[in-house]
Amino acid sequence: MRSTMGRKSAAEKIVALKSMLSEKKVIMAPGCYDALSAKLVEKAGFPAVYIGSYATCASQLGIPDVGLATMTEMVRHAEAVAGAVDIPVIADAEDGFNNAANIWRTVQEFEKAGVCAIHIEDGVAGKHTDIPPIILPLEQMTAKIRAAVDARQNPNFLIIGRTDVPWALRDIEETVRRVNAFTEAGADLVLPTAMPPQELKAVRSRIKGRVVSGLRRPGDSAQVLEEAGVSIIVWYPVCIRAAYHGVKTALARLQETTDIGKFGDILADADEFEDLFGYKHFIANVQKYGL
Repeated sequence: MRSTMGRKSAAEKIVALKSMLSEKKVIMAPGCYDALSAKLVEKAGFPAVYIGSYATCASQLGIPDVGLATMTEMVRHAEAVAGAVDIPVIADAEDGFNNAANIWRTVQEFEKAGVCAIHIEDGVAGKHTDIPPIILPLEQMTAKIRAAVDARQNPNFLIIGRTDVPWALRDIEETVRRVNAFTEAGADLVLPTAMPPQELKAVRSRIKGRVVSGLRRPGDSAQVLEEAGVSIIVWYPVCIRAAYHGVKTALARLQETTDIGKFGDILADADEFEDLFGYKHFIANVQKYGL
C-alpha cells in the first residue's frame, strides 16, 4: 500500500533493498546530510542513500561526531531523509544507545521513521576520529545484535553489525572473529570499519555474512570494493563536504562582489532547483482546487 503523496511505503523500500541484495550486485549508497541532499542522491540515479552521525552532527547540530547526538536527534533526522525519497535509506544507529532495553527502542524508532537498515557498532560512544574507541567485549556486542534482531517489527528490516576493530586495533583475525559472531547472532550484514579492500579480499572467503564497506582512501572505487566481496558501499562524507565547499565558495564570491550576474557559475538554476521539490505540482493543485 502506498503512503500519502504517492511515495513508497517503508515496507516497499525495505523489500526493494532486500531484492537488490538478492541480485548480488554491489549497491552504492552515497552519504547525504539532509532531505535535500538525499533527493539529489535519488535524482542522480543511485539505488540507496546513507545518513550517518558524521553528517547529522555537522548539518543539524554543528558539532563534531564524537558521540554527542542523542538517539532522538539521530532518528528524527533520518525520518526527514526517509520521508523525502523513494529509495531505501540506511542509517547510523551508533552503538544502539546503551543496553538491550535501549536497543529495542532504538530499532523500533528507526523502523517507524521509515529507514530500511541500521548499523550498530562495537565502539563505545564518545569516539573521536583520531582517538581509537574502546571496543566492547564480543559477548556484549553479540547480545546487542540479538536484541536488535528481536526488536524489529518487520523481519525484512536489516540489522548491520559494525566493528571498529580494523582501525582501532588493526587486528584482522579479531575482525573476522567478530563479524562472523555478528552474523551468527542474526545480523543481516557486517561492516568492518576502515578495513582496506586488499585486506578484506584476502579474508573474504572466511567471512560468513554480506559486507558493507566505504570509499575511504585514494584508489578505492566501487570496482575495487566489489572485487573484494562488498555488497553495499557507502561514502559517508560526499554530500556534506561538497556542500561545505560549495557554500564556502559562494560566500567568498559574495565578499568579492554583490553583482548577482557574477554568480551564475556557482549557483543552481532556480527552475531546476524548484523542480526537485515539486513546486509546479503544488501550483497545479492550487489551481485545480481553487485554494
